Amino acid sequence: MSDRRLTPANGRVAHVSLRGQVEAEAFVEGEAAAVAVPLADLLKEPDGARDRQLLMGDAVTVLERRAGHAFLQSAKDGYCGYVSEDALGPAFTPTHWVAAPASHLYPVADMKRRETAALSLGARLRVIGETDRFFQTSAGFVPRPHLRPLGESFGAPAEVAMMFLGTPYLWGGNSRQGIDCSGLVQASLVASGIACPGDSDLQQVLGHPVAGVGALRRNDLLFWKGHVALALDENRMIHANGFRMAVTIEGIEEAIARIAAQGDGEPTALRRVI
Repeated sequence: MSDRRLTPANGRVAHVSLRGQVEAEAFVEGEAAAVAVPLADLLKEPDGARDRQLLMGDAVTVLERRAGHAFLQSAKDGYCGYVSEDALGPAFTPTHWVAAPASHLYPVADMKRRETAALSLGARLRVIGETDRFFQTSAGFVPRPHLRPLGESFGAPAEVAMMFLGTPYLWGGNSRQGIDCSGLVQASLVASGIACPGDSDLQQVLGHPVAGVGALRRNDLLFWKGHVALALDENRMIHANGFRMAVTIEGIEEAIARIAAQGDGEPTALRRVI
């Protein structure tokens, strides 16, 4: 059975690549677009539960527009779902990405002016000009230290994950405003130049197995059923968790014992991604 999260089909429409594989009233190429707001919920169904979130500049393929929602597939990880049509704009070619935990858009190159929007790490923008302290983008002005050119990544996922320390836990969250376990891992890996799916069960195929807990090292991933964490060293891990409702650092052995005691079992996989 196909995974609806990664299958660009909803019964009414499907991508042309699925002709002969799924049933649909119409098969379409889809329309290239981009997220035009700082943060957009990617929903399981129109006005339904949030699966994940998309960031400003994320490229998408829109397969259907209907009743104020767009059914689409994200280019970043292949995730499919529904986004409010108001959150989308024309496709564009970004040049830079937000490489700080959070940043702001300003109407002019002046940090004393009221900001127009908040951005999170990973947002993508097109730079069209610059001053000594700001980049001018097609969406507004952003402080120069907060942007990096596309292709210039962080050295390692753990470095990125630490930038989210203290961020509130949010189911399906993908930003500094709120993030969940798989969102934290995806943000950390993508910012380090490593492609990564959106959900923890899909992330378990990344890299290669680690022999055991005693062999863990920095940047390794620990998986439980429905949960993922990132090792900071052989003894500590960082994860977005509902226990503390935040991104926190926890001892690995302590976390294994606590999670088992609450009835969620032992780790299901240990993976090395770098």
